[in-house]
Amino acid sequence: MTVFNSPSFDSHELVAFKEDAHSGLRAIIAVHNTALGPALGGCRFYPYGSDEQALEDVLRLSRGMSYKSALAGLPLGGGKAVIIGDPASQKSRQLLLAMGEFIEGLSGQYITAEDSGTGVADMKVISERTTYVSGVMDGGRFGGDPSPYTAQGVFCGIKAALAFRHKANSLKGVRVAIQGAGSVGRHLTALIVAAGAEVFIADFNAANLKLAQALGAKTVAVPDVLSMDVDVLAPCAMGAVIDEQTVGVIKAGIVAGAANNQLAQVIQGEQLRQRGILYAPDFVINAGGIIDVYYQRAEGSSEKSAAHVETIADTLQRIFRRAEHTGETTARVAELLAEERFLAPVKIAAA
Repeated sequence: MTVFNSPSFDSHELVAFKEDAHSGLRAIIAVHNTALGPALGGCRFYPYGSDEQALEDVLRLSRGMSYKSALAGLPLGGGKAVIIGDPASQKSRQLLLAMGEFIEGLSGQYITAEDSGTGVADMKVISERTTYVSGVMDGGRFGGDPSPYTAQGVFCGIKAALAFRHKANSLKGVRVAIQGAGSVGRHLTALIVAAGAEVFIADFNAANLKLAQALGAKTVAVPDVLSMDVDVLAPCAMGAVIDEQTVGVIKAGIVAGAANNQLAQVIQGEQLRQRGILYAPDFVINAGGIIDVYYQRAEGSSEKSAAHVETIADTLQRIFRRAEHTGETTARVAELLAEERFLAPVKIAAA
């Protein structure tokens, strides 16, 4: 495995590997940029098909965290961790403790939090071996779970996109298709249904779909969700869902969801623009979770988290206006705005 030759390597500051035979841990931590502060990002537990796939994912995700934190106005850098394996069958207390030791060994260069395949309970186990962990706040509104704030940010972003594209100030009568009925997808469903919109949701997990149905969503088949005739498509599952094959079937006028790295390649952003589809860059709209875990670590309140998340709408409006003026894609505009912050040679105090 050659890190420097990886297509997703982007002058990352650190890429660390760990294999622990005793616990079965096989993990990678990537730190992309720490110009604004320590790298904070989630720990993903996923059954990658190969070590190379895991490396590509952690490199892309950590880079995205640099951009996400910068545009969210946080004093944080970008990092990510991946554990290679099936969380349903391979997760154990020993493995999580070993992960905590791995993180502790980096001496604060990387701060972890929950992600796909991990949760608050896992973070609490990891915190037995390291202090460099967020998302374990007891007594908070959601007990340390950042996913409601991620959903809140996406909800704000959808409203901002509708306001920009249609000058609409209400979701009543709007049709939204959500790909992914996990924690974020369900919280988003509840918010959108309460606002008067019609929600269609798809997921391979039948239990998650049942929970989403109880919130008022209508279920659809996974292969059909991307091509539904709706106003808004909200990808809220895994990344790279918009690729050469799927970009042409999207009928929604707005793509605004929580999934990371929704565009398989940069060209898909241009293809969406050419088709007149307004894309809310994922690392902007899904920043609610990282905002919340930052405030948890900074001993802030749920109210502060929620208020900061609301600013995502203003950031997106700024991006939409600039993209309309310059003719660039919204994704490129968002990257340029983020780079103005974290590429400047200024160090900000650690979180």
